[in-house]
Amino acid sequence: MPPPSHTPAPIPDGLVTREALEEREEQLLAPYATKSRDSRGRQHDEPEHPLRTVYQRDRDRIIHSTAFRRLEYKTQVFVNHEGDYYRTRLTHTLEVAQIARTIARIMNLNEDLAEAVALAHDLGHTPFGHGGEDELNVQMRNVDPDSGFEHNAHGLRVVDRLERRYPTFPGINLSWELREAMAKHTTRHDRPRLVEFDDDAQPCLEAQAVEVADEIAYNNHDIDDGLTAGLLSTGDLARCEAWSLAAQRVAGRLDLPEDIQNRQIIIQLINTQVTDLVHNATRLIDKLHIRTADDVHQAGRRLFEFSSDVERHKNELEELLHEKLYGHYRVIRMTTKAKRFIRELFEAYLTDERQLPDDARGATPGEPLHRIICDYIAGMTDRYALDEYKKLFHPYERV
Repeated sequence: MPPPSHTPAPIPDGLVTREALEEREEQLLAPYATKSRDSRGRQHDEPEHPLRTVYQRDRDRIIHSTAFRRLEYKTQVFVNHEGDYYRTRLTHTLEVAQIARTIARIMNLNEDLAEAVALAHDLGHTPFGHGGEDELNVQMRNVDPDSGFEHNAHGLRVVDRLERRYPTFPGINLSWELREAMAKHTTRHDRPRLVEFDDDAQPCLEAQAVEVADEIAYNNHDIDDGLTAGLLSTGDLARCEAWSLAAQRVAGRLDLPEDIQNRQIIIQLINTQVTDLVHNATRLIDKLHIRTADDVHQAGRRLFEFSSDVERHKNELEELLHEKLYGHYRVIRMTTKAKRFIRELFEAYLTDERQLPDDARGATPGEPLHRIICDYIAGMTDRYALDEYKKLFHPYERV
């Protein structure tokens, strides 16, 4: 029997081809947007898809990855079992993607790339939120002071090495632009340490849009979750000028129940921040004479920023969240307990690696044991980590 043919089937008339999509981008996107046909390509050579652009394929590969599915059961602020209303890493990611797509569409950027970056930006997170990440970093440095853990770097490791879907290469072989965006994702929580990419070059505008979308989503959904949990009150929020201004606009329209009113105020906050952001970015792009994607890389600064008034309002809300929500004793208790789970799991596996499942030990042959343990723990969901902890330390008790 002859071997199967790898020649692509002819494309029927009437279908939109990859080349046609790339041509649309050339005609419709801003001159400083990132065009699919200008991609630097992938780490491992692959033929182009006849009907999808490089960034559309990136997006689809992320959605079908194991790490993406696990975000459903990873903590944002409240541990998963606290309730099914609160945001998880997955719902946060979807909210970031929605805001990033909106920004990209308004500014004629590459919406497919912005969406892909947003969907990938939290793939490297541990269970139990930033507390889990901090503790895993401590444990790695205890073993090797030159190592450590940072979720952006680990996210890149996930897509480059740990995902297993293809027979001829590790990872999911994403584009250079998306990998750079993951490596350089910078917000108030994230300070990447990667040196693989040019430190002096700014990431593409689509990646910069995701950075600010991340902060907008984070702040506003944490307000919503904090109100629902009873850790924030409208009295607390009324001390913030942004909340008061948004509340005045909402109160002037309708007499609403308090929960609906609060959500309408949050919608106002998001709309105000996004609108201010795109207007300010447009002025800055014009002021700095940004004309091409290369100008973006060489600009020496991020091009998405808020006006001074909106930045001040945003900082005021963030200070309140740190005081009333992230510093609340219930959240501190959850964080402290989570760190203990991570610490004791790490120490148990390091003491006796036979307690690691075979697939974890065989995932990255040749790697030091502490890195294998780190990969395994970082990939856990909250509930899987809790189950593992219970099996190891409290097999007959409820954790």
